Parts: sequence; C-alpha cells; structure tokens
Amino acid sequence: MIKVLNARFLTSSPSLEKSDFYSGSEIAFLGRSNVGKSSFINSLVNQKNLAKSSSTPGKTKLINFFEANFKDDDENLYNLILVDLPGFGYAKVAKSTHKIWQSALDEFIKKRNSIRLFIHLRDSRQFDMEIDKNVDLYIKSFLRSDQRLINFYTKSDKLNQSQKAKVLNFDKDAKFVSTLKNEGIDEARELIIKGVFGRV
Repeated sequence: MIKVLNARFLTSSPSLEKSDFYSGSEIAFLGRSNVGKSSFINSLVNQKNLAKSSSTPGKTKLINFFEANFKDDDENLYNLILVDLPGFGYAKVAKSTHKIWQSALDEFIKKRNSIRLFIHLRDSRQFDMEIDKNVDLYIKSFLRSDQRLINFYTKSDKLNQSQKAKVLNFDKDAKFVSTLKNEGIDEARELIIKGVFGRV
C-alpha cells in the first residue's frame, strides 16, 4: 500500500513562462469547475485544506503547485509535484481575459516537459458531458509516449450499482472515487504511482 509521508504548497503561477521548474515528476489535474478536484487532491495527501476550492466556480485562474512524498511497503520513496490546473466550464470572466487564460493553459499543458501523468476528473453523475469528451480528445491529441492519462469519476457515493454499470459501459476503465466516503482513494494512489513510475 502507498503511504503519504508529507505534502506542502509550493507556489501559484499564471502561465508556463512564469512557472518554476522542480526535480520531481509532475501530475496535472484537470476537471470541470465543481467536480471535486481540490477535495480529491486533499484526499490523496491526507490533508483537509492543502488545495483550497473557490466558492465561485471558475474563479481560480492560477496554476497551483504542491509537493508530495509517498512510500510503499518496501520503503521505496516517491516524490511528486501535483499541478492543480484551473477548472474549466464555468469561468465568469470577460471573453478577452478568458482567451488569454485558455492560451496560457494550452501552452502549459502541451509544453511542460516534466508532466508524466494527466488526471482527468469527471463527475460520475454526468459522465458523458460533451466538454469532458472534448478534454479527453484534446489530451490524447498530444500525449507523449512517456505520458499517461487516467480518468477518475468523482462523487461515486451518489450512484447505485445500476448507475455505476452505465458509467462502466461508457468507459470500461472508469475508476470510481468518493472523497466524502474515502472510497477508491487508496487505489487511486497506487494507480498514480504506477502511472508515473511504472511500478508499485
């Protein structure tokens, strides 16, 4: 089992050119506003308020960096940089600002060489939304051979077995997580470590 040793906030940045570079492998977290991205990051590192969510969907426009350290049962250590990207889909900003913001994000996601894993969070209750399908295609369009994409379906405690079956019919590789019930979090850590380092 993967255990969390520690985690801390590093910095916030508006763009690739203004972002610092770190020695650890990076994981980029994407998701629609209000999908539970901050809660998921907090659950992964066993902290309640490391990643802070905004009360106004789409308000957070900065790229937030966190460092987290893990170890497995064989005492192997894993250092990761968690990159929390702004939520998409509800941004209440001027069109000119939104265009600049999207351009900065696009450059960061495509040109940040240290990203090894993309985590796309999708609301399990609205699993087939067009915006999520587009994001999935967008990431896959430039995914390098040394990068991976994993889809996690959040708020799965709200679903019954029949509803979960519909999600699995839509995506046979769907990974369910619930931060409220702490379900699927241990498995998510294992998948993330394996996705970055190729072993657990």
